[in-house]
Amino acid sequence: MADRITGRPPKAETEPEALTLDEAIARSFAILDRVLAAFPVVATVGLFSGGNDSVIVNHLFRSRVDAIAHVNTGTGIPETTQHVRDVVAAWGLPLHELHPKHSYRDLVLGNVLSTRGKNIGRQVWKGFPGPAGHSVMYRRLKDEPLQRLRGQIIGRHGRTRNVIYLGGMRWAETDRRFRNAEEADREGALIWVSPIVHWTDAHMREYRARHRCNLPHEHAEHMLCTPNALPLNEVTVHLHMSGECLCGAFAKPGELDEIEFFYPPAAKPLRELQREAEAAGLTACTWGQRPPGKRKRRRPAGRLCAKCDGIEGQTDLLAEWRDTGLITPSQFDTFTHQSAA
Repeated sequence: MADRITGRPPKAETEPEALTLDEAIARSFAILDRVLAAFPVVATVGLFSGGNDSVIVNHLFRSRVDAIAHVNTGTGIPETTQHVRDVVAAWGLPLHELHPKHSYRDLVLGNVLSTRGKNIGRQVWKGFPGPAGHSVMYRRLKDEPLQRLRGQIIGRHGRTRNVIYLGGMRWAETDRRFRNAEEADREGALIWVSPIVHWTDAHMREYRARHRCNLPHEHAEHMLCTPNALPLNEVTVHLHMSGECLCGAFAKPGELDEIEFFYPPAAKPLRELQREAEAAGLTACTWGQRPPGKRKRRRPAGRLCAKCDGIEGQTDLLAEWRDTGLITPSQFDTFTHQSAA
């Protein structure tokens, strides 16, 4: 059970809408300062997925972290992982590129067996996940590598030494996600800190406008035109997500077609895994589709999967791409026809 750093409800203070960006930044630094003053911390690690929120929190705190961690789930878009590598190198920080113990392929094909509890020896999952399997994918692909890193840093010292993980969770992300998120949660010797949890979408836009290069010139790779420039991941421009994990649990219709249009090498292994799952006779053999049969009660998305829950009223990206010229009307018709089918 996670310990609450402060007894006050997370939204008990000044409403974030009333804060200027500079006031929101000051509050972010104060959140970390309060945790550092309360606990013996041996390492502060920024969690960098390559997405729009995580890049801001890591840009903001790049002079205050000891290292950056990126979970290479093995089922993501390679350009995102390369973006993280390049940006962290430009910042001059150590990078922990983490890998899960078990592959996504083995999870889908049912090759991973439980090693503890009443389900010992049983498959932890079989087939493509759908919403019901998201918690398994999150725990195996993301949380396990991060817990392993925490263990490597603190060894056997337990609560006498703590590691801070800085994440980009925000109250404003969705109506459901992080509704009760805290600025800081302690989980054993691990302290999850969300220093921009109070930032609104307007704060995020203003920060990008303030720090991203807008000079009329040929931009450097990742838009790192100056030492203080805010990086930009091209994947987020095309897909409106970091794409560091393509487990497909909450995929929208036609998403794999969209990924394949921009990043064919990322879609190819998923297409191959679909054929492999079908040949193995798995019922849930289609990526991004809810497995047939009885619906299971869905658990909340993991801490690092803020974008996995659909956002009510979210813009249809295919229509947006068509209207802005990223895809042709013919391609739009093809994608939407495939999605409907």
